[in-house]
Amino acid sequence: MSNVLLRFARCAGAAALVGVIGLGGTAMAASRHPNSGGATMSASAIQSSAHLGDRVLWPGMSGHDVRVLQQYLTFAGYSTTITGNFDKTTRWHVVEFERAHHLPATGIVTLKAARALRKAVAVYLARPVGPARINPDGTATPPVGAPAAVVTMINAANRIIHTSYCYAGGHGSWNSSCYDCSGAVGYVLHAAGMLSSPEPSGSMESWGSSGPGRWVSVYADSGHAFIVIAGRSFDTADFGGPNIPSGTGPRWRDNPTGNLADGGNYVVRHPAGL
Repeated sequence: MSNVLLRFARCAGAAALVGVIGLGGTAMAASRHPNSGGATMSASAIQSSAHLGDRVLWPGMSGHDVRVLQQYLTFAGYSTTITGNFDKTTRWHVVEFERAHHLPATGIVTLKAARALRKAVAVYLARPVGPARINPDGTATPPVGAPAAVVTMINAANRIIHTSYCYAGGHGSWNSSCYDCSGAVGYVLHAAGMLSSPEPSGSMESWGSSGPGRWVSVYADSGHAFIVIAGRSFDTADFGGPNIPSGTGPRWRDNPTGNLADGGNYVVRHPAGL
């Protein structure tokens, strides 16, 4: 059987009809609120803001910079689900960060607080880390210092390594006895709050942010998808390492890019901040 046929046989569920979402864009409220200087921010300024520190953030706001805030809080040790919405949990974690860094504990991300958070994250990212360890039973252990979202994804993948492969598996329900390629990738992303509904592999070509991530990369084309987490691939196709445990279905692989040997035209995406 040709490589192309093998890929489609391993991921026939790529054509499953499912909902599509993306992390690349978030509708932002066009509200008005005084900034730190007492001036009024225009709706267009709020909508166009993209980088953490471009504006003061407070509860109720939304946007890409809020998403980055939530990821940075996670890096800093305050595990925060990335939603793009400045909710109560995000505010509480901002307060905890401010207290720990001797800033006014207001729950509002001033420019000073944003700079302090960026500095804390820079220190964190400078620490050396190794890849996840694949254990004899086929599970993976996160590297020391991995972000909470990465740990969540690895633990989620470990829960389904004993399942088998099946067409469209994981698309009708997150919990299944069998998964196809995009169903397995979707299950892992959903566990970390990064996907609300299953997607076929073709749709994953536009998911998240462009290019490989530092911690997580999703490889997708119209016929197959797999995910690389902390330097190890999680894949339904038999590339990059043995099937442990034996059988079909999603398994951890030592070689993170071994599946590229199938000749697929993969697009690489990653979650914002990872």
